[in-house]
Amino acid sequence: MSSNAQKIDGEINEGISPSIKEKAPLILAEIKKAKSILLHCHPSPDPDSVGSALAMKFALEQMGKKATVIKGDSEFPREFMHFPGAKDIVQKNFLEIDQSQFDLFLILDSAMIYMVSRRGDVKFLPTLKTIAIDHHESNGNFAELNLVVPSCPANCQLLFDIFKIWNITLTPEIAANLFIGMYTDTGAFKYRGVDKHTYEVVYELVKYIPDVSSLITDMENSSTPGFMAFEGAALSSIEIFFDGKFAFSSVPLSWMQEKNIRPTEVRTSEVSSFMLTVRDWDFVAAAVEIEPNVIKFSFRSKNIEKFDVAKLTSSLGGGGHRAAAGLILRTSLADAKKIVVEKAKELYKL
Repeated sequence: MSSNAQKIDGEINEGISPSIKEKAPLILAEIKKAKSILLHCHPSPDPDSVGSALAMKFALEQMGKKATVIKGDSEFPREFMHFPGAKDIVQKNFLEIDQSQFDLFLILDSAMIYMVSRRGDVKFLPTLKTIAIDHHESNGNFAELNLVVPSCPANCQLLFDIFKIWNITLTPEIAANLFIGMYTDTGAFKYRGVDKHTYEVVYELVKYIPDVSSLITDMENSSTPGFMAFEGAALSSIEIFFDGKFAFSSVPLSWMQEKNIRPTEVRTSEVSSFMLTVRDWDFVAAAVEIEPNVIKFSFRSKNIEKFDVAKLTSSLGGGGHRAAAGLILRTSLADAKKIVVEKAKELYKL
């Protein structure tokens, strides 16, 4: 190894969180004991969820372990099918599997137990060891062993650091999944939390990806006409509150059904991120009725000291980060909007 490579390698090690250095060996010890390991994608999966699960699967197989990724509650997005390993994801949610077939469940990028499944009560068999690896500030530490690092801007970055400690050999498949999870969860490396270490990790990953630009292009050019129509409806519905500080968009299920738009075509996070580009809006919410009286929200904030959206969503049963958070309310769209606006007024003293 060249002296320059040694220097870069040393800098990457310096950027790894102490909690990762402490708990990564403990997690590895449990993996070594396990024979069959379960991984999942959280409801309405994003690339960080999918990339984390698939990268971990390849790493576990490199160790000689049997690993299975299940799709979780949601229909697997067609635009993620280019992720290496996506075709091998088992089309089941957690409540449809036989837990006794697994002895370890690595729960990735999931802050709360309902991110394992929202379709019923999630209860783990005593024989199923649970380990959560996550980067959300709102994580509830619901697993037996929890590694939560909110300073990591993407769960895939956290996994890179873990793989470094485990001496996992980077492959094109692992690198592509980690990169696309990092790229999307950081807003193309522009959100808060991105730092020198993030770029050191990216520098290492792109060495193993034959065509990074194609990977990004495939991800960014995956919209459907249905999503374009949905985004237009969401943006045209925007309402402004609190003297222009808060913008709220909403799309009812009746409109979705009329336009024959599938749930997998709806990405509220992209709508909320676009809304936040308006200079004078401090925090925003994009809501959509995905089922009768089931309202899904995506929140974004550019002023996290004053408008911590994780604080707002957590108070209503959701979770996330200070700058980006999510929530599901089971009520009418009109009542959901009222609940969110009133809670924001109360919490932020508006």
